[in-house]
Amino acid sequence: MKTKEIHISDYNYELADERIAKFPMAERDHSKLLIYNKGVVGEDIFYNLPKHLPGDALMVFNNTKVIQARLHFRKETGALIEIFLLEPAKPADYEQMFQTRGRCQWLCLVGNLKKWKEGVLTLLHDRFTITAHRLCEQGTSQLIEFEWSDDMSFAEVIDTIGELPIPPYLNRETQESDKTTYQTVYSKIKGSVAAPTAGLHFTDKVLANIDAMGIEREELTLHVGAGTFKPVKSETIGEHPMHTEYIAVRRHTIERLIAHHGEAIAVGTTSVRTLESLYYMGLKVMANPKVTEGELHVEQWEPYNQPTPNSQQPIAVLQALLDWMIQHGLTVLHSSTQIIIAPGYDYKIVKMLITNFHQPQSTLLLLVSAFVKGDWRRIYDYALSHEFRFLSYGDSSLLIP
Repeated sequence: MKTKEIHISDYNYELADERIAKFPMAERDHSKLLIYNKGVVGEDIFYNLPKHLPGDALMVFNNTKVIQARLHFRKETGALIEIFLLEPAKPADYEQMFQTRGRCQWLCLVGNLKKWKEGVLTLLHDRFTITAHRLCEQGTSQLIEFEWSDDMSFAEVIDTIGELPIPPYLNRETQESDKTTYQTVYSKIKGSVAAPTAGLHFTDKVLANIDAMGIEREELTLHVGAGTFKPVKSETIGEHPMHTEYIAVRRHTIERLIAHHGEAIAVGTTSVRTLESLYYMGLKVMANPKVTEGELHVEQWEPYNQPTPNSQQPIAVLQALLDWMIQHGLTVLHSSTQIIIAPGYDYKIVKMLITNFHQPQSTLLLLVSAFVKGDWRRIYDYALSHEFRFLSYGDSSLLIP
């Protein structure tokens, strides 16, 4: 069966609400770890993860940081309007956006939109006043301009008045503890509206043990969008529009990937999507050395439209991308990806995957299935029958196909 013809109903399983972890473990690294090693399924505790990894490997982590993306305004009538920040519009660069003072524009989702037909919303705080003005509709999003008094950056503004957006399937209010537990210990670059949850299990001690084994660690950035929770509503996945996410990869990271023969252990599906997208960005550079950074965006079905079999080895493709970055004086590659990874996809760079347990009929479950050559159901049956906890705050797995 061709990838586009996959029926999402074939990736369903029964997930009872009590199996969804509403809160994390008291100690991050005490979660359970399912180990799938070339078809053999077993388990351990997460703090023993380094013992199951090869000592000469390269691990790649997503260092994105979740922002307090929910903003609550009230109309004079008392109606509550929730504005959910999706991605920056003006300035469009994440780093510039969070340093911006006085005024900015975001693409947003708006809760209770029918009650906000017109006018400006105002929120009064002890330190400042902020207003929200709806400019226009863009697809399913709203373009909203924010203005605020006081000499504060937008990062400081949302840190003051925003709410951390925990996943909707937790069915609870955000608590103060989530500000810590819903961030990885290595989170640095603000921009995500959801955590790269495979990384939530890592502690400084586990990272130190990884280092002690001689395993190299590299970080990249993919800002996780709200689309990560978007269910596949079409019967076949060929009709599902994959969301776009923004990535940043340092030249040094690509150099380390080349030094490790174009192979890596990915921490989380976001790291997977970024690493695998680098391959197709490299192919673009090989095909057209004059390509611009903005033209490196990876389209949803691009990997499946390549000549089969693709003869280019990952190390050669990554070298071409590195050479292109050097030629253009880039120390960091900024681009975006819409890649969908599903059965039929041929993994190029990722050789091992650390990930949580994902929702039924989700694109993340398709990614896992592609990685383990379709053997996902045996993994999930084991997890369900051995009291593993599911989704963002749930347990972890190490997958070695």
